[in-house]
Amino acid sequence: MADQFLEQLAALQIRLRKLVPTERWTDIARNAHDRAFVVAGAMKADLLHDLAKAVTKAIENGGTIEQFRQDFDRAVERSGWAYKGERNWRTRVIYSTNMSTTYAAGRLSQLRDPELQQVAPYWMYRHGGSADPRPEHLKWDKLVVRADNPWWRIHYPPNGWGCSCYVIAVSRASAERLGGRFEEPEATRPGDIDPGWDYAPGDNVSTEIRQLVQSKAISLPDTLAQAFSAAMLAQLAARLTEVK
Repeated sequence: MADQFLEQLAALQIRLRKLVPTERWTDIARNAHDRAFVVAGAMKADLLHDLAKAVTKAIENGGTIEQFRQDFDRAVERSGWAYKGERNWRTRVIYSTNMSTTYAAGRLSQLRDPELQQVAPYWMYRHGGSADPRPEHLKWDKLVVRADNPWWRIHYPPNGWGCSCYVIAVSRASAERLGGRFEEPEATRPGDIDPGWDYAPGDNVSTEIRQLVQSKAISLPDTLAQAFSAAMLAQLAARLTEVK
């Protein structure tokens, strides 16, 4: 695991403790994603387990989207899942969303390290360099705001589907060298952030991520097995309730 981003794996492990069947992507909102693994429309526990395995494999081994799509196809074939949307679009959403949000959660944990914040108490917003940039995100490029400013709880990226923006920790001197703009951030306007993305991934689990990394307690297969058992029991209980 030496070449892996351990904080990202820890963020994923926390999610995998709870596999949540959902009908729509809005069934789980904002920071609830920090402690739950969901795929919109995946209602069967075994299907959700297979999709979680595919995402875990991609993040743990640095798998490509094409490799993920092969695992996705096998999971769909086993379950008979009639998912909505075109296959390449659907797989890209699942793959990129899980990749970007767990990565962001891992980075947030690093950025909040108390020792780092002593020497770099500011965060700088950086645009991801997309060939087709969002003007709303581009206007925040090189904006420097104190790390403890509540603005980050809404604007910490990603701030939408496919957003590749990121944050770096800086001192005042390093921010000035990089051309940072020390400005009071404006209030969020409608359209600045995609619906459902106005939160900081990992906000509620930053300390837990650092503890998992420091204690070397990252164990994705065991976590996933436990979550699968819990999901199966929950589905069984729901069926029994329906029968009654």
